[in-house]
Amino acid sequence: MVDVELDRDVCKLVHEFARRLDGQVRRIGEEVGLTPAQVVALRELSEPITARELANRMSCEASNATFVIDRLEDQGLVNRRPHPTDRRAKEIVLTEAGQTARDTVLDRLNRTSPMVSLDPAQQKSLVELLQALVGQGR
Repeated sequence: MVDVELDRDVCKLVHEFARRLDGQVRRIGEEVGLTPAQVVALRELSEPITARELANRMSCEASNATFVIDRLEDQGLVNRRPHPTDRRAKEIVLTEAGQTARDTVLDRLNRTSPMVSLDPAQQKSLVELLQALVGQGR
């Protein structure tokens, strides 16, 4: 059984941490001329993936991810290309300018992360605890 007060405190802290992460993404977007959704998309485009995979990583609907991809494509940051094994799908691929933008975004996210105040062992512990809470640590 969970202590109700402790549960409430955890909810408040997780909410505040999420608020700070969101604020960080918004600030970086403003600094580099991207929307928060574009910042998140660039963060998640570590390799060529489909729009559906990107939507899953961004925790949004595929139509929202498609809108973000369209804007990134208009800015010359991504291209769509045929998927190598699925004729019905397209892969989203960073252009050279997109890779540069992604590197900039990742650098700024890393330097301004709310987790920067934790040492590496604490960061790892936090990740493991969060994975256990959402069921990924099994």
